[in-house]
Amino acid sequence: MRLLVTGSHGQLGNELRRCLETMAAEIGPVPGEYRGAGADYVDYDVLDIADAAAVDAWFAAHGPYDLVVNCAAVTNVDGCEADEEGARRVNALGAENVARAACSCGAKVVHVSTDYVFPGTDPVARAEDDEVGPISAYGRTKLAGERLVMAACPRSFVVRTAWLYGYVGRNFVKTMLRLARENGKISVVADQYGNPTSANDLAYEILKLALTDGYGVYHCTNGGTCSWFDFAGAAVDMAGVPCEKEALTSAEYKRRFPNSADRPAHSSLDNARLRATIGDEMRPWREALETYMANLPELGD
Repeated sequence: MRLLVTGSHGQLGNELRRCLETMAAEIGPVPGEYRGAGADYVDYDVLDIADAAAVDAWFAAHGPYDLVVNCAAVTNVDGCEADEEGARRVNALGAENVARAACSCGAKVVHVSTDYVFPGTDPVARAEDDEVGPISAYGRTKLAGERLVMAACPRSFVVRTAWLYGYVGRNFVKTMLRLARENGKISVVADQYGNPTSANDLAYEILKLALTDGYGVYHCTNGGTCSWFDFAGAAVDMAGVPCEKEALTSAEYKRRFPNSADRPAHSSLDNARLRATIGDEMRPWREALETYMANLPELGD
């Protein structure tokens, strides 16, 4: 088997590489079909997926592949709001370029998307077929990417996830720990709810899902719903960092940061199709976070 992972420097890309090289995830062993697989890992420094000619040239020189996992994206939500066209270039058109090239060599495609494709007006966890309606540039560009990928490659999986954190790179957990240590206080929105998700768990489920022919849209997050305030509080408490915790409303946060993008109030996802296809082994979010905190290199600094 030959694989291509784009966005390999990111949180999920790093965990996919870790899983493939060790043949193990925190949930359990990686399926044996991947043993001895050859994988190419690329990021923007090697391949700009928004450059269609560059994508075609890469596939011509390094393909064919059996599986392409597209983790490349502009994920800075506020940054996308400031430059929606730049975000669309990568999140939509770049995703289409990868899917089209993958399809041309007969590869399956896994395209990673987001809970932010939903408006967040309903407190019930969203199923895959629920009506979408993004309220941010990030959500709009990612939804466009979903549709372009599925149109470009019938053998595609669109995997929506949420509130992702991994061992490599910046994320919400690491930011909260830094602010707690530096300031002795964290101020976090308490009226937006979703699913904190381990990148290691997500990588494991993606690799399992990609062995099937059940193409389409999937949700894949750790189990349970909490607020950003709950998530931050759990992380600093698990790390043993004493600090004051200030709960903010979305309106209060917007007043402090008027240029910030709107976020959905309720973006919890239901892994319904995952359960029906390969079974849902994603851990409860607190359990996954406890493992992460125990293994996080920064805590040993």
